[in-house]
Amino acid sequence: MQFLFPPSKHTSAHRLLWLVFLLHAVWGAVLGLSVDEAHYLLYAAHPALSYFDHPPLVGWVQIPLVALDAPVAVLRLVPGLCWLLTVWGVHRLTLRLWAGHGSADRAALAAVLALALAPLVHVLGIGLLPDTLLMLLTVALMHQTWTLMQAGAMGRSAPWWVMGVLLGLAGLAKYTAVFTAFAIGFCVVRAQGLRVLRLPALWGGMAIAAVLISPVLVWNAQNDWSSFAYQLAHGKGSVWQAEHVLRFVLTQLVVFGPLFGWAVAGWRTASRDLRSLAALFAVPFAIFTYMAGGGTALPHWTAPAWVALAPFAGMGLALAWRHGARRTVAGLAVLQGVVCLALLGLMGTAGWPLVPRSDAAVAPQPNPFADLHGWDTAGDRARALAAQQGLPRVAVQNWTLGSRLGWYARPLPLFVLAEGESQFPLWSGSLPPGEGVLLVDWSHMAYEPPVGAHGFASCALLDDLPVAHLGMPLARFRFYDCRGWAGATPQPRLTLAPTVSD
Repeated sequence: MQFLFPPSKHTSAHRLLWLVFLLHAVWGAVLGLSVDEAHYLLYAAHPALSYFDHPPLVGWVQIPLVALDAPVAVLRLVPGLCWLLTVWGVHRLTLRLWAGHGSADRAALAAVLALALAPLVHVLGIGLLPDTLLMLLTVALMHQTWTLMQAGAMGRSAPWWVMGVLLGLAGLAKYTAVFTAFAIGFCVVRAQGLRVLRLPALWGGMAIAAVLISPVLVWNAQNDWSSFAYQLAHGKGSVWQAEHVLRFVLTQLVVFGPLFGWAVAGWRTASRDLRSLAALFAVPFAIFTYMAGGGTALPHWTAPAWVALAPFAGMGLALAWRHGARRTVAGLAVLQGVVCLALLGLMGTAGWPLVPRSDAAVAPQPNPFADLHGWDTAGDRARALAAQQGLPRVAVQNWTLGSRLGWYARPLPLFVLAEGESQFPLWSGSLPPGEGVLLVDWSHMAYEPPVGAHGFASCALLDDLPVAHLGMPLARFRFYDCRGWAGATPQPRLTLAPTVSD
């Protein structure tokens, strides 16, 4: 460990980082894959220049481990290391930004605590999402932005080229990195003036960024710009409503925690140039908050923005501690710690004891943690049944059911029978007319078998697999032998209470 964290007076922060990293590793070995995690692992199993719903970096970084058929516990070390490097980078960044300030050391520790006690950040430290990568890259971008804001940067080329590399990687991680890029441009122009636009090294860095994101452009050009069209349509959302914005902001307060509220005090303490770095939080957060009014922003999308705010929150917390608000800070820290442990506990127990469970999982109660358990068993059963029945493929009726089954039932190709654009048709194509599949249904999103003119000629129930966790019934998988595909896409019909054959 000493090569990464040499012995210093910052031992408390370093020990906390490693403790949380080990906690993430343990939970990563216990939990099954989420929808998005499995989807991005399928990216790695199908290497390409880019993908329908996201740029490719989240798949590319997992290709070596997927090629080695690493177990989930090992695969989850990737997001764990990203979390570790992100928070370590924030610690170093806070020390750098507040160098010379008497509270710099305490601010760095407080910044680490603010992130370690942010409930949603733990989810991104266990499961690899594009936002996990963008959090890490945001820290690196903040370091490099501060470098480019210094007077000596105008006479050097290398820092601008490094910025180009980081921006290119951020663009390969997630399209919303463009919001961070705008914030960086604001910071640099504010510090250096418009003369920076005449700097050849700046344009050299932008050329490097363009080269790095070129796989995304090439893939889209080859696929009718479908990824860009999908993201633009997704970003528009529906009718804008103020209550959606209020709900989004309140959710942000809960999932990232009120400790970040002290960032205002830290920002006020900062110099003029340092204050401008808060744009890396303000610009993305404002855009996502506005998008939330149309119902399109998800809570974890803002995680990189909160990472950018952490150095300011750290200084604000350090000042509050020094000026007599210790009980308030400690109380909120304990509260957030309880929330974090409760969240991890609910994930590990599939919601017990707060989420009620049906005795026989016939009509399951809504449970946001149920889909973290049982899919590996369902995938094994699907492979066995498909081989037994001579079926060369599996299918589901909704794409959100496809990721886990597609991963755990590999190498069987997976088909999504419902209409709608997704990545799966690009991997498997369309189901040929007259063919059969092993259709898999899950009780928390149960559909009637699609039999008829729009569907299959017949579907016979092969197996009914109950899923239990910690001795409690949780869900149920049903497996159908469906033959004679009509070639016409059916409209999936949800069923509220599938019958049970015991």
